[in-house]
Amino acid sequence: MITSSQYLHSQLLSQSPYQPLSFPFFAQGQRPTLPRKLIPRNTVKNKFLGIHFDGATRRGNAYGRARIRSRVSGELTEVEEQKQKQEPLVKRAYPFHEIEPKWQEYWEKNKTFRTPDEIDKSKPKFYVLDMFPYPSGAGLHVGHPLGYTATDILARFKRMQGFNVLHPMGWDAFGLPAEQYAIETGTHPKITTLRNINRFRTQLKSLGFSYDWDREISTVEPEYYKWTQWIFLQLFKRGLAYQAEVPVNWCPALGTVLANEEVIDGVSERGGHPVIRKPMRQWMLKITEYADRLLEDLDDLEWPESVKEMQRNWIGRSEGAELKFCVVDGDKMERNLELTVFTTRPDTIFGATYLVVAPEHPLLSAFVSEAQRGDVEEYKDIASRKSDLERTELQKEKTGVFSGSFAVNPANGEAIPIWVADYVLGSYGTGAIMAVPAHDTRDHEFALKYDIPIRWVVTPDGESSPDSKVVYPGEGIIINSSDSMSGLDINGLLSGEAASRVTEWAEKTSNGKKKVNYKLRDWLFARQRYWGEPIPIIFFDETGESVPLSETDLPLLLPELDDFTPTGSGEPPLSKAEAWVRTIDQSSGKIGRRETSTMPQWAGSCWYYLRFMDPKNSKELVSKEKEMYWSPVDVYVGGAEHAVLHLLYSRFWHKVLYDIGIVSTKEPFKCVINQGIILGEVQYTAYKDADGNYVSAEVADSLGEYTQEVVTEEKVTKSGEFFVLKDNPNVRLAARAYKMSKSRGNVVNPDDVVFEYGADSLRLYEMFMGPFRDSKTWSTSGIEGVYRFLARTWRLLIGSPSPSGTFKGGTVATDVEPSLEQLRSLHKCIAKVTEEVEGTRFNTGISAMMEFINAAYKADPNYLKESTITLPVQINGKTRGTIQVEEGCTEEDAFRLASKDKKLSKYLEGQSIKKRIFVPGKILNVILDRQNVKVGAQ
Repeated sequence: MITSSQYLHSQLLSQSPYQPLSFPFFAQGQRPTLPRKLIPRNTVKNKFLGIHFDGATRRGNAYGRARIRSRVSGELTEVEEQKQKQEPLVKRAYPFHEIEPKWQEYWEKNKTFRTPDEIDKSKPKFYVLDMFPYPSGAGLHVGHPLGYTATDILARFKRMQGFNVLHPMGWDAFGLPAEQYAIETGTHPKITTLRNINRFRTQLKSLGFSYDWDREISTVEPEYYKWTQWIFLQLFKRGLAYQAEVPVNWCPALGTVLANEEVIDGVSERGGHPVIRKPMRQWMLKITEYADRLLEDLDDLEWPESVKEMQRNWIGRSEGAELKFCVVDGDKMERNLELTVFTTRPDTIFGATYLVVAPEHPLLSAFVSEAQRGDVEEYKDIASRKSDLERTELQKEKTGVFSGSFAVNPANGEAIPIWVADYVLGSYGTGAIMAVPAHDTRDHEFALKYDIPIRWVVTPDGESSPDSKVVYPGEGIIINSSDSMSGLDINGLLSGEAASRVTEWAEKTSNGKKKVNYKLRDWLFARQRYWGEPIPIIFFDETGESVPLSETDLPLLLPELDDFTPTGSGEPPLSKAEAWVRTIDQSSGKIGRRETSTMPQWAGSCWYYLRFMDPKNSKELVSKEKEMYWSPVDVYVGGAEHAVLHLLYSRFWHKVLYDIGIVSTKEPFKCVINQGIILGEVQYTAYKDADGNYVSAEVADSLGEYTQEVVTEEKVTKSGEFFVLKDNPNVRLAARAYKMSKSRGNVVNPDDVVFEYGADSLRLYEMFMGPFRDSKTWSTSGIEGVYRFLARTWRLLIGSPSPSGTFKGGTVATDVEPSLEQLRSLHKCIAKVTEEVEGTRFNTGISAMMEFINAAYKADPNYLKESTITLPVQINGKTRGTIQVEEGCTEEDAFRLASKDKKLSKYLEGQSIKKRIFVPGKILNVILDRQNVKVGAQ
């Protein structure tokens, strides 16, 4: 007897050619069910397995039997097999359970979508790519096929147009989730990762996508990360990879540094562990060296303007000035220290009433007063627990602490207080700002809270006495801005001219200089993790010098470890592999230690699009010939969450590879398209008051506290623009779709959809949900409608199934050349459809389909010409009928057609022909021997 603690096979069909894989299905005692709306009405519980099966399975359908075998590890009992053999086959209006596995198996066996290594380069190319998926343990959800279906349509379309198409798939498989799972379960992350990859692959194949699986790659394979390490060495040799002491997001529980996007509200995204900011020596990549090129080259890309704008904002180029302020103590005595600030508004220098330094500013400890040191240290500790995003959140309340010291404004000689506040980041500019509360919103809020003077120096119209309670961040006319001692007078100037004048004055007096600054920071490129690419660097024991591993020694393999847990000291887990860490540099013979940090997950996904061009090449990253043919990627599709960092890092690496002659294009991706997310089904919520009575949603939104109750769809109806209770239409319900998540229980598994409706239904439904880039709400009733549409189409072409569930013969496609008449009929039909479409307006989904049909299938004008003519046929000079012949028809062909014609043949059968008179395109006259003419035939 098979119990619920056994394992689920990931192959969906017993006739599938894919390798099965076992993985945990559900815990002991749990009962798995399909999402509520995916359970058909004739569902029953199998008393042997404790699993929900549909009626098709009960009736012994072959697809259902395969599904059972795929759902539970092990075969059916002999009794169950025998019972299923005796039961009739289920009838399906659209037999996807027969069509899809048949053709998927054919594609697999015949490598239908394989792009050969040697191709006809005279043909145009089309490289369409999905963003690298991370193979999580949860497998695919219905949001994944949205983008994959779109790229699959493009790939098939371009193949039909005669393009060489590159459409591969692979796995961005290093990362923290697999390592955390390894720590929790003791399972090596490679085992988990490969298991997840197998599941993803099986799911994708079940959906019928036309990937070239011979080009499949994974970032965790040494054959792949050898070249990731090689790229790092090129960066190191060119001074673009270096080590520095930088503040990082350190998670003691996870024992690793986290990227900003991995920290949410001061805790790790995975596990919810506290995260602090602390300085650590880390590997950095000098992406800032390429800031201007990354910015300028955006203009030539066919990307959504919103994505390009996000990249521009992230790079954050700003022109301004660096200004120097001398530090003095509370008694206004000089401390022999200078604070340099960066400002984009040097025209407001006379309005600076305080300075702000970041809590991590390197000079802070040197000028903080003893009286304030305790408060400052406490504030620094609190700030260290916040992410950069939290600290710079505009809506958050501003906090800070006085340092006990002052700084002298070089423009007017005024000593202004130096504050410490976390809304200034040490990683931006100089880590210090001059605060002008009259003309900066954040500075204004801070000044009001801590009662700091506010001085207006810019007005839109030259007014001299504006309201100090109001902030004006715009440009205008300068006021209150002159000093005889400094010799600086900018009163009456417009902001732009005043800014230039201040910068020129600062450079002449050695009080500052013109400066271009960027928000973009160098890329922190090290993680204190095990499951990542080893960094190919050795540190000599004697000198501490860092030297690159020889390229001939790549790949530097990740050592096997049984203990992946954090060391607790900040040392990465790899430090436990002492035999691996201790090494001898082959070129110098010196003893050293290997780098024990690993690369971040971003590393492998920065360049994978290049490896797909030449995945089996062991001698170089990609051959020059193949790169020049396939580059750049023509269409790159993925989620908007990767619109900044992934794309920016990939562009950076690509430009480095361009500079060293590895690639031939300046940019990797010609066109980027972001898909919208698919939300869970609409959830309906009713509200009840304290007495248990229903209240309408608009009342609950405005008054008091009410209990909430989830209402099933069967109890809901629509009234005008709102949803109400069927039994009480006066009670309006709250209707909202949420992002799919396990916690809400609204995740829809594509396996269940494919099982119930087929892959074609899922793919077609997702393409008809709405605009590709918009968020959309899942609806099972919607996919049911698409399934019915496919069934109607099937009946139109094939007919209805027989009582046995089979379909009539004559529907098998044959691989033979079509006749001229067939081609003419086809292209006339295409021309007619095109004509109808051009004069008709459709809804969004139908329009998309019609546009695709028009683009994919164009009527050939050569087949639209009427190349047949009507040829009169005479018998003994009297016209007896006509025949249809091709232009240029010969006399012999014309006579043969006349002899087969039903009407004309009665005049010719058994007759002796004296002669034939044939005028091409005009007439055929058959002269019979008078002695043998049939009686009555005249």
